[in-house]
Amino acid sequence: MQHDAIAVIDFGGQYAHLIATKVRRLCVYAEIRQPDDPVEKFEGFKGIILSGSPALASQGEDDDYTKEIFDLDIPILGFCFGHQEIAKHYGGTVINGGREWGRAQLHKVGEAHPLFDGVPEGDQVFMSHFDSVTALGPTFREIGYTQLGGSGTPHRFAALASDSLRRYGFQYHPEVDDTLHGGQMISNFVTGICGCKPSWTMDTYLAEQVESLKRQVGDQSIFLLVSGGVDSTVCAKLLGQVVGPQRLHLLHVDNGLMRKGESAAVLDMFRDLGLDQNLHFIDATDDFLGALAGEVEPERKRAIIGNTFVAVFEREARRLGIDGHLLGQGTIYPDTIETGGTKRSDTIKTHHNRVPIIEEMIRAGRVIEPLAELYKVEVRELGERLGIAHDAIWRHPFPGPGLGVRLLCSTGGADLAGVDLLQPQVAALAAPFGLDGRVLPIRSVGVKADLRSYEHPAILTGDLSWDRLQEAVGSILKNAQGINRCLWNLGPQTYRDVRPLPATMTRERLDLLREADAIVMDGLKRHGLYDQVWQCPTALVPMSVDGAGRELVVVRPIQSERAMTATAANLPAALLAELRRDLLVLPGVSGLAYDLTSKPPGTIEWE
Repeated sequence: MQHDAIAVIDFGGQYAHLIATKVRRLCVYAEIRQPDDPVEKFEGFKGIILSGSPALASQGEDDDYTKEIFDLDIPILGFCFGHQEIAKHYGGTVINGGREWGRAQLHKVGEAHPLFDGVPEGDQVFMSHFDSVTALGPTFREIGYTQLGGSGTPHRFAALASDSLRRYGFQYHPEVDDTLHGGQMISNFVTGICGCKPSWTMDTYLAEQVESLKRQVGDQSIFLLVSGGVDSTVCAKLLGQVVGPQRLHLLHVDNGLMRKGESAAVLDMFRDLGLDQNLHFIDATDDFLGALAGEVEPERKRAIIGNTFVAVFEREARRLGIDGHLLGQGTIYPDTIETGGTKRSDTIKTHHNRVPIIEEMIRAGRVIEPLAELYKVEVRELGERLGIAHDAIWRHPFPGPGLGVRLLCSTGGADLAGVDLLQPQVAALAAPFGLDGRVLPIRSVGVKADLRSYEHPAILTGDLSWDRLQEAVGSILKNAQGINRCLWNLGPQTYRDVRPLPATMTRERLDLLREADAIVMDGLKRHGLYDQVWQCPTALVPMSVDGAGRELVVVRPIQSERAMTATAANLPAALLAELRRDLLVLPGVSGLAYDLTSKPPGTIEWE
């Protein structure tokens, strides 16, 4: 079937495939194209959307794309970097300045524009940029500006349009869920300005994907590592439909980094799904902990976990006589984009299924990844189409490296670089809210304007309403450069003397984290919040607080749909009281903190 289609040019921003997903939700097919694709590759599309980028348009970075696209007689809409490039190409000015990230209010300018049909005045939009448009070329007009907090300095030219050229731009990101009517704006462009007719659905995707997989697999068999998470479960069910249970071998590896009782529950689930004809299990705890012994560096830990997975896979494949099979993986798009998996994307963190050994297998044609173009919400929708039970496909996401990225390790040395300058800033920003603000002498991974950041967290102590806490966090993250994460102290005292401690990956620490994680998960279920909170990582940070304990417990409940953006979830006071009661008495625990950070600027996981 021929579908009307939109081309999404991926300049390496985190959200390029999210744009395609939003278009597909309109039942219009979207295809990712590269910036240097020849202009002939864009023939037949009804419109083009330019994504964001980690590059700076003001500095001419990433300026080597196919500009002949601007000669095409089809509408073009740019987001963030794409917005800036459209302004530049048609005689406007872009400067390095006016940085913003987070939520802002959109205000319309001038006469009503079709891009804003159905969009209320003062609507919430999401910003993440270092560059800004400051002037427009001929035929363009400003159709919207933004304000952070609703009362800040207006940010001009946040939306621009040339109806004669059919060229448009948004400085903000309408594709992310934090832009409340972003889907409507995209629809106004795709179905309104471009005139696309809706004909592409998940049902058509499933049918086309099954046919594509059959051609790719041929008469080969598939060997799939299954963690029991949503992605690997849906992948297993789909591949089982393609090749049948006789040609699908599943291996569940207990890597010692699983949650409490996880492996037994996973095996039971696959039996219930009827996928146990070739279901294999191996307890490889010794392999993984042996390989991780003494390691503290996060990227090194991820690489070791990925390499050990492959080593265990190859060993078990030889033992089972199936080493010639294709390797199936439940990789979804956030795994690849955050690993620098497209030409221009910045590496935010390395995923275990994108380590060099796996990349070599991909180049050799030995890996099949049927979910690689989908986000979590689409994977779950596909799972429903495949008849998988609700409880199986609505489990909280769990990272491939498991608790390996939630058990932080350290040499014990305090990272004090920049703390002397940051501490008075954070204290001053926290004070108007009646909070004590402290900079922690450690760093965590974050993401700002599509670039990886590795900066200090701050911890806040004091009692405030949720809305006021969010205001305080927003003020600190906006104004204290060098801070990418804010925590709320749930312990009984203000932190005065915080010291990192030496710690590595051990069974004892993992068992403590498993117990803490189980307490948090049980609390969410007991309060009826498990299905409302999208994900809730619990992490251990090796740190003493005022000379007590060895482990700071960090709870990070978030709301998200596609993992590309996230906001902190508001847990009720009764649950927080129970967590204080049950977590602070665990052996060796020095404190308890609630991670209030959105993504960006903080990633979901700490490592």
